[in-house]
This record gives sequence, C-alpha cells and structure tokens, in this order.
Amino acid sequence: MYSLVLVVCAAALTHSALAARVCSKPPEVLFATINVVKTVYDVGEEIEYTCRPGFVPNNGQRKYTCQPTGKWPLNTLLCLPKRCPTPGQLQHGKIDFIDSHYQTLPFLEYSIFLAVTCPPPPLSEFGVLSYRHVKPGNISYYMDTIIFECVPPLALIGNETATCQANGTWSSIPECRAVTCPAPSGIENGFLNFAVRRTYHYNETVSFSCQSRYVLEGPKHSRCEKTGNWSTKPTCKEPCKMPVKKAVVLYEGEKKRVQSDLKEGILHGETVSFFCKNKEKSCAYTVPVQCVDGNLTLPACFKGMSQANFKTDPSDMKPCEDHE
Repeated sequence: MYSLVLVVCAAALTHSALAARVCSKPPEVLFATINVVKTVYDVGEEIEYTCRPGFVPNNGQRKYTCQPTGKWPLNTLLCLPKRCPTPGQLQHGKIDFIDSHYQTLPFLEYSIFLAVTCPPPPLSEFGVLSYRHVKPGNISYYMDTIIFECVPPLALIGNETATCQANGTWSSIPECRAVTCPAPSGIENGFLNFAVRRTYHYNETVSFSCQSRYVLEGPKHSRCEKTGNWSTKPTCKEPCKMPVKKAVVLYEGEKKRVQSDLKEGILHGETVSFFCKNKEKSCAYTVPVQCVDGNLTLPACFKGMSQANFKTDPSDMKPCEDHE
C-alpha cells in the first residue's frame, strides 16, 4: 500500500512538471507576423516570423523553438522598410528628395541650373534626408545644411547635420545602424514594470516603480541609447521613522501624535515640524525638518528639551509672534 502511494505521488509530480514546461506567447516583432499564433506552445514547437509586405528582415533569426525551460530564445529579428530605387538622372539638373522608403510620400523636385554647388549626398541604408536652405529654392549652395534621420528602430551614428563645403562636397555623412541593449536590471527597493527579459532596440523604454512607502526619484523611464547602454535609472528613497517615541508635531498643517498618528513615520521629501519652547517669553515655535532618504534629524532646540519636565506641552502653548 505504501509503495502504491509513492508511485501515485511520483506520477502526479511528473505530470505537474511536464504540464508546466510550455512557452507563453512569443514576443511581437514590429511589422512581422507569426505563422502559428497560440496562447501556449509545447516544448520543441517551432514558430517562424515573416515580415509584412513592403518590409525586409535584417540578419536576425526568423525561426525560434520553445525551450525546455519554458522560455523563447532572445529575439534578434528586425523588419525594416524596403527602399525604392533612385530615380533617373536629369540632364542639366538635380533631384532633391527627402525619403524613398516604403509607405513614405516621396518628395521629388527637379531643378534646372547652370552650376551645382553640392550634389545630393549619398544616403546610408534606411536613412531619411531633409534640407535646410539659407536661400529660397532647392539648390544646395555653399554653407547650406542637410539633416539626416534614420528609420526606427535604427540609430543614427555620427553627425545628424552636414554642411555644403566650398569644394562642392558635404562635410560628413552619418550611418544608420541597428543598436540593441541587454535586458535591463532592477533597482534597489524597487522593480521593473512588465519588462520582458529580451534584448531591446534603440529608443525602446522600460519603466520602474518602488516598493510600498518608498518614493521614486529621477526619471521613471529608462531608454535604450545609441551607445547600447540604458539611460539613467531612478532610485527609490527610504521613508523616515520618527526619532522620538512620544511627542506632538505639526504634519500637513495639523497636530499629530508621534506615538499614534505617525507610527509608520513620514515619506522621503515630506516635512514635519517640531514644537520648541521659548522659556523667556513662555511661548512655543516650530522648526521644520525634512525626511531625506531615511534620515530625519531632530532640531537642537527639541533635543535639548525634556517634554516630561514641562507642565504644559509646547504644542499647547501660545505661538511666539516674532521668533526667528
């Protein structure tokens, strides 16, 4: 009988372990579709991404298999817009264009001229170009500038502007490059919001939150930069415990008892005012103290007093009118 129970338990555990070894829905790729769309995938099951019409894949992997760990491999696929061929040359003229990618509206203008100062610059793959002219018209003269952009999610590496030089050439031509950042790490006393463990592309962001009663300071979002690193992450600032066991203080404009109303303390950045006594004038005044990342320092006038020695609590005394 005992052996039978062990066999049944072992079988149940084995079934539970096998049932858990599935993969959830794979990550979405912009401008791509998946050949098999399901909520759950079995271990060993393969999916394949296909770029939508008008878009082409980069060198990233298109097929992925559900791993025994229940995770998908890191996704490296990008679907980028196709580029239209350059229009033909115009005799005694020049073509200015802003963009020639799929699903963009091309801007073409043919201009006839006697002398061209600078020809249209060569564009890097998946680059976008706009012009800024000092003089009216579309001819590029000496000191005219052009502005480069890259089709998302590619990053522009180099100078985003170029200037027409006296020798008839442009000062510099940047590059459009695929940039990725590793899976972001968390923050102390906080956590990432709905972040998937995968590589992230340029300009993608993740957000952070803090644990209960901790205050988030700094940018809530961190961005994948063109360097392949994440931008500055926020920090979670600690709340302050009240440094006295018994006292009446001023908090948010109201009198509060430390021992009952402020048992949990106050949050980072908040201010509490302590009542101090002016013995000469028999009046009381308040000294504000701010909570700074778990640190709250009693004012000197309060530390030097013993509340138990006063027949009247300073918080009940008349306020000093001219105390500085």
